[in-house]
This record gives sequence, C-alpha cells and structure tokens, in this order.
Amino acid sequence: MIIGIGSDLIDIRRIERTLERFGQRFLDRVYTDVERARSERRLARAESYARRYAAKEACAKALGTGFRQGVYWRDIGVVNMPGGKPGLLLTGGAAARLAAMTPPGMEARIEVSLTDEPPLAQAIVVISAVPCADPDAASLVRAARVV
Repeated sequence: MIIGIGSDLIDIRRIERTLERFGQRFLDRVYTDVERARSERRLARAESYARRYAAKEACAKALGTGFRQGVYWRDIGVVNMPGGKPGLLLTGGAAARLAAMTPPGMEARIEVSLTDEPPLAQAIVVISAVPCADPDAASLVRAARVV
C-alpha cells in the first residue's frame, strides 16, 4: 500500500545562484558527504545538485512533514544502487518519521525517480508499505533506522 507520495520541481538556475552565493556553507547544510562527492565529479554539477535537492523536497513531502518535526536536509540522502538506480537513505528524524508511519508487520520501500531538462529538475518519491516476511525483523529494522 502507498503510504506517502511527494514530488518537486526546481529551477536549476536557482541552485546555480545559491552555489555561487553561499558555496560550501549551502553544500554542508543541505547535502551529505556522499551526495557532494558524487555531484562534484559531474560536469553538470548544478544539475546534479538540483536533482538531489528536488529528491529531498519530494521525500520530505512524502513523509508528510516537510522539513519540520525533526526532519532535516541531511537526514535524506540520495544514493545510487550498484546499477546506477537512485535511491534514498534516511537517517535521524527522517528515519524516525518513516518508522512511525510504517504500519506494524510491514516494511517501507522508497522509490525515487529523478530527471532534469534544463532549466528544470524534478523528483518523484513514492513510499509504500509491504508485508514483512519476518515481523520481528521489521521491528528491528525500524528501530535501527532511528539511530
């Protein structure tokens, strides 16, 4: 069952201006070390940061909190699976919110789609709950996400 949906659309030029104006201060506040390392290797640096920014916004909307109630920018990290597929790694307040909204006996799955067509970047996040094969393990996983 779907327990959260979020989408975001951002003008890449806004991220370019923010990078020029605030530089490292902005990067440190919003992005994880993994995200910064990946984006800095790209020729299209601003587009990479914009896609990740949109994903964070979309995820915060899917969680139902926005960036409030203990959910911070760096609690939502965009990662890439071995085949390149984007995913989200939640920590801190975002992980706690995900655990709280996941029904007992279920585990959360997060799907994210990222795209850009300059000057825009877009992200869509769908959070679903699926039955857990081992309900006791689901409780342990939810507790571990809060750490």
